[in-house]
Amino acid sequence: MVTLNLGRPDGGGRAPASRRRRRPLTESPRELQRARRSLVIISDDDGDDDGDLEAPVSRDQCRGGIRPCPWVSCRFHLYLDVNPRTGSLKLNFPDREPADLTCSCALDIAEEGGLTLEDVGGLLNLTRERVRQLEALALLKVRAGLQGSDDVDGA
Repeated sequence: MVTLNLGRPDGGGRAPASRRRRRPLTESPRELQRARRSLVIISDDDGDDDGDLEAPVSRDQCRGGIRPCPWVSCRFHLYLDVNPRTGSLKLNFPDREPADLTCSCALDIAEEGGLTLEDVGGLLNLTRERVRQLEALALLKVRAGLQGSDDVDGA
């Protein structure tokens, strides 16, 4: 007799905790200021050059760079998002360090092309349904922009 156990030991069908997606964590600017005040900065003043890297300026400089990308402040990095209106930070992967990401750059993912909604959701820490909603919204914006440019050209 063969028994299949899908999900929990009681057969509930839910994925084990090790495979479950963790929700993103959002930090407000006030919380970030409070944390900044409590930091103790240790200076390395031994005078030698430790091989500090400079952040790439263009995609050509970034394309062959270190992976996972160490430049978390880049707007294409997948580790965190900054809300331009409020200034709050959203950690997309609160349970991982930036160096632990398998793919850390949205531009690298775009160059791969042709990913399923589930693959994109896994890379962005989103559900398949949320990726579908974002795709539909982006297509509406593109269509609206194309229709608006047709009106401008016709006038």
